[in-house]
Amino acid sequence: MQTSSDRHEYPAHWEADVVLRDGGTARVRPITVDDAERLVSFYEQVSDESKYYRFFAPYPRLSAKDVHRFTHHDFVDRVGLAATIGGEFIATVRYDRIGAGGTPASAPADEAEVAFLVQDAHQGRGVASALLEHIAAVARERGIRRFAAEVLPANTKMIKVFMDAGYTQKRSFEDGVVRLEFDLEPTDRSLAVQYAREHRAEARSVQRLLQPGSVAVIGTGRTPGGVGRSILGNIRDAGYTGRLYAVNKALPEAQKELDGVPACRSVREIDGPVDLAVVTVPAEHVPEVVTECGEHGVQGLVVISAGYADSGPDGRERQRALVRHARTYGMRIIGPNAFGIVNTSAQVRLNASLAPEMPRPGRIGLFAQSGAIGIALLSRLHRRGGGVTGVTGVSTFVSSGNRADVSGNDVLQYWYDDPETDVALMYLESIGNPRKFTRLARRTAAVKPLVVVQGARHGGVAPQGHAVRATRLPHATVSALLRQAGVIRVETITDLVDAGLLLARQPLPAGPRVAILGNSESLGLLTYDACLSEGLRPHSPLDLTTAASADDFHAALSRALADDTCDAVVVTAIPTVGEGSAGDAALAEALRSAAAAEPGKPVLVVHVELGGLAEALSAATSTAPQATSATAPQATSATAPQATAGTAPQATAGTAPQATAGTAPQATAGTAPQATSNTAPQAASTTPEESRSPAPAQRPPSVQAPEGAHLIPAYPAAERAVRALAQAVAYAQWRRDAADPGKVPEYEDIDEKGAAGLIAGHLARGQGLTLGTQETCDLLGRYGIHVHRALPAPTPDDAVAAARTIGYPVALKATAPHLRHRADLGGVRLDLADEEQLRRAYTELTELFGKPEELRPVVQGMAPRGVDTVVRAVIDPAAGAALSFGLAGAATQLLGDMAHRLIPVTDREATSLIRSIRTAPLLFGWRGSAPVDSAALEELLLRVSRLVDDHPEVVAVTLEPVVVASRGLSVLSASVRLAPPPARDDLGPRTLPAY
Repeated sequence: MQTSSDRHEYPAHWEADVVLRDGGTARVRPITVDDAERLVSFYEQVSDESKYYRFFAPYPRLSAKDVHRFTHHDFVDRVGLAATIGGEFIATVRYDRIGAGGTPASAPADEAEVAFLVQDAHQGRGVASALLEHIAAVARERGIRRFAAEVLPANTKMIKVFMDAGYTQKRSFEDGVVRLEFDLEPTDRSLAVQYAREHRAEARSVQRLLQPGSVAVIGTGRTPGGVGRSILGNIRDAGYTGRLYAVNKALPEAQKELDGVPACRSVREIDGPVDLAVVTVPAEHVPEVVTECGEHGVQGLVVISAGYADSGPDGRERQRALVRHARTYGMRIIGPNAFGIVNTSAQVRLNASLAPEMPRPGRIGLFAQSGAIGIALLSRLHRRGGGVTGVTGVSTFVSSGNRADVSGNDVLQYWYDDPETDVALMYLESIGNPRKFTRLARRTAAVKPLVVVQGARHGGVAPQGHAVRATRLPHATVSALLRQAGVIRVETITDLVDAGLLLARQPLPAGPRVAILGNSESLGLLTYDACLSEGLRPHSPLDLTTAASADDFHAALSRALADDTCDAVVVTAIPTVGEGSAGDAALAEALRSAAAAEPGKPVLVVHVELGGLAEALSAATSTAPQATSATAPQATSATAPQATAGTAPQATAGTAPQATAGTAPQATAGTAPQATSNTAPQAASTTPEESRSPAPAQRPPSVQAPEGAHLIPAYPAAERAVRALAQAVAYAQWRRDAADPGKVPEYEDIDEKGAAGLIAGHLARGQGLTLGTQETCDLLGRYGIHVHRALPAPTPDDAVAAARTIGYPVALKATAPHLRHRADLGGVRLDLADEEQLRRAYTELTELFGKPEELRPVVQGMAPRGVDTVVRAVIDPAAGAALSFGLAGAATQLLGDMAHRLIPVTDREATSLIRSIRTAPLLFGWRGSAPVDSAALEELLLRVSRLVDDHPEVVAVTLEPVVVASRGLSVLSASVRLAPPPARDDLGPRTLPAY
């Protein structure tokens, strides 16, 4: 490593794995003296043209002096980083600190010259862009604020790397050289560029796993049975369209086939590329397999093998070694201990999982960290009988197992662009990077619904093998923040499927008004009550009586859908006996035809013991217009996520349902089958026997099943149907609100620089501290937050003196921790009008609760009467900064009635925040009381948000109580905690989780 003359130890924290533009990975690390041979070998593989661009002259080889210079760094003024694959350099970058005139310098000089060299074979993979992000972060850490680079005009690729980075820059041309200078402070544009590159790279890395052109199953047993042999059969029987290979090192040399699949003893023996390897060998043999795959150029691994972090500390270390080993070769991993992956697209048809049947194709993306839950979800989506039924299936399925590498965040990146996925369902047992998940979820939810159920949420312990950042926020708070990001949070996997099928089949409701009709008065009333419980606005149920015919249902549903005062319809149906009663098929067709005529509103069916009706509702016999050509006008562009089903126009804009008439019914549902040309629709109607046929050639090509956009979901219980509808209503409202999120207002009286000076001065005394009363008042005052004056009263005479200073009437309060904010215990005396009352109150307090030094009494001027509230802000190392609001006292402490928003909070979010708590009516004139000054309260919330957002060193703020009167408010008590801000990896360079 570095010599004793170097000024700094080797900075191991600069090491990182990154995903490149094509989905492969590379390792970024500092260059050391041990890299001399690697550097020389790397340079020999660079073209003469690239060498010329780097040194501005022919430079065929590096001299010994060059090698010494490029491998000896002090990691402060001279730094070099390399991108490596398989342990070998593929690119380098270095900076040298310079002073005035471009001469070498040391701190406090804050400018450096930067230069890159990328191997020609790896140009175009985004290597230089990734290295620029990392070398810029290193430079900022070392006090460098600006980079300068000189580039030949013909080196357009490198000029583009600098120009596209998004930093504030200056460009000049002199002596035949382009000189670029740019500040390294992240900007909104540089972060947007970074996020866009991250999205493309991670989405591509998942695409390589889910859409492989060739698959090798490693560990296929010689005898039937076993995991490897089962997965091989599942891939083959699903009709995988690519090349499939069986690999087992124990196979006889003469054996070249296994179960009709080409077989070999090693991946190395396969003639041609292998995109994906499914690894099923025992854990102790996996390292050998990874080496073989890496050397053969395999792009990704699905590791089914167990015995890693799921088996204890030794297995956890084995898992870390697995990830490091795979990344050495640029491969990504799903697993280990994974259930597998599925892609039902007609162009792929990959069932590389333990599921014995290929799931029915559809428009739902499914991610599960648990294999057992994954099985349950696939089964529920696949069944046609019982529960929620129908032909809606999955587009892709990923079971991440121990989630050592590929996570839900990566899959979200893929689903965002995937034209075959309209709804995303996720079962999560942990969220490794909540801040990033929230960011990705907000973006995804803006174009397609994202439904999440979280397991292990009350145990407080993440499943073994999951690398999870500690969060101090309660689960309820994290859930509220996810809902703010547009995530549809549900409690059970049953709710997950219920909501997913509704969102995949029906348009989003324009509001909460629900019409209820059916042939059972009792079932209608149950549905009505369920709507009220879920916060919907139901119309009185329409009872068609048990004698209702299919025509009666059609007419009633048509009238309800045409009613402008109705946003959704729930149809209830029970079995009937007698002449004229509706049969299952006839009733289903009547409902579908009525819904197809008014495609802008969702329709749900609650059925009781009508298995045939659920089957019929899902059957592909709709009379709705069909997409007849891949070039039909209503076809949705595969490259326009905003045009997919999750973005039905009537759901996002305030337009009426008629706005979609030109594309009815194909463009209204959460499914938009026309967007998939001939792939999804015809597959949706296949039977399990058809989906298991051995090869695509055995099925009629391009079969177009007559399926309309409106597949009406059927539910066996009113509560389940209404709960799913309520989730859809809330999500649709979020979509409308997200279209106009509001703004973060500017306040002229905020002194940001003054506050920064105070914070720096306080932190100079220690790493973390809670400010004193006066210090808190001074800091909050810089942001226009004024705390009601309170003076200490250690003796009765001090209390009287304080009251004279403040002016009567006053309040006497005990501020000891066990009495603070506990007026119910009698530690507060209000409206003390004179000295006599004050002294009497002082005596009462000390007699009841102890000596003054234990009570810490203070005297405070009386504030106008109002409603006591509490405002809190906290920076969580995992979830980020959050602002919380509730009423003070029992409502918050006992009922947990708090609302939360991510910081920075906009004006619209502040408005919704104070109205989100269950006790909000107390603020707005409940039972004849005077409404509070909500505008003043919203302004206070916005000022606290600005303080925490502007100064991440403010890690906690509590204002309690805040008395909100009919005019104005009073902050009676406040506390502020300062600490060095938690690391913000979302502001740093792109990296994969470290192992």
